[in-house]
Parts: sequence; C-alpha cells; structure tokens
Amino acid sequence: MENIIHTLLYSDLGSQANNIFILIFRFLLMIELFRVHGMKKFRLENGQREHVPNPLHLPEKLNGLVATFSDTVVPFLVILGLGTRLVLLPSIGVTAIGYFVVHKNDNVEVRDVPYMYTIAMLFLWAVGPGTYALDNYILNNLLTGVSLPN
Repeated sequence: MENIIHTLLYSDLGSQANNIFILIFRFLLMIELFRVHGMKKFRLENGQREHVPNPLHLPEKLNGLVATFSDTVVPFLVILGLGTRLVLLPSIGVTAIGYFVVHKNDNVEVRDVPYMYTIAMLFLWAVGPGTYALDNYILNNLLTGVSLPN
C-alpha cells in the first residue's frame, strides 16, 4: 500500500528548474482547459447548455458528470498538484475518447484539439506534478512515518 501511495504522489523532476517548469506547464494547461472547455459547461447558448457527446452510451447524467468534472474540477486539483495522477485519468479518458471516437472522421484541424490535450495530460500523468505540488507536501510531511495497512 505504501508503495502505491508513493508511486501516485512522488514526483521530483531532478532540478529546481524542471520542477518550476512543470508547475508552469500544469498551470497554463489546466487554465486553458477550464477557460475553453470548463466554462462551456456553465454558459448558455440559445437557451441551451453545451451538448456533451456520449459515444460510450453511458447514462446521460453520468456522462455529463464525468465531462463536467473533467473540465471544471480537475483543472483546479491539477494546478494545486492534489492527487494529480489520479484526477488526470478522467480527463485523459474524455479527451482520448474525443479524439478516437467522437472526432475520428473529422479533419485534422478538428481532431487536433483533443489530440493535443490527451498528449499533454499523458505527459503530465507520466512525469507527475513535480515538487511544487500538494502531492509532494502530503508525501513528505503528512505521510512521513505513518504506517499504512498492507
């Protein structure tokens, strides 16, 4: 159990410059995700909220909840570096489904957006949030010396 928690929370990119870079990267990426896609969830156009595609045929409320969570809550958790690797998973899923399913027959200019978000979030998931993150604080300060059950 400790190994799993350490794997989820640990992220040191080797130098202060790299850790600052990933802080800036996650901030800019997530602000853009929220600004462009998250804000659509609150905006009305022609009296209607944004239609969220449902290519997996999930229950509509669940589909809307996952999409809304991915575009509105996840960005702020990632900016804070709180549970970064775990909370990125729904957003990676939403953008990858957008690329591979929803936009599979569209031209490259349309497919480019979900592709770039998916690649950027996969990169962030792989390297983690760096040392300037609440994950790092939790790992080093709150879980130090805490014995977790196996």
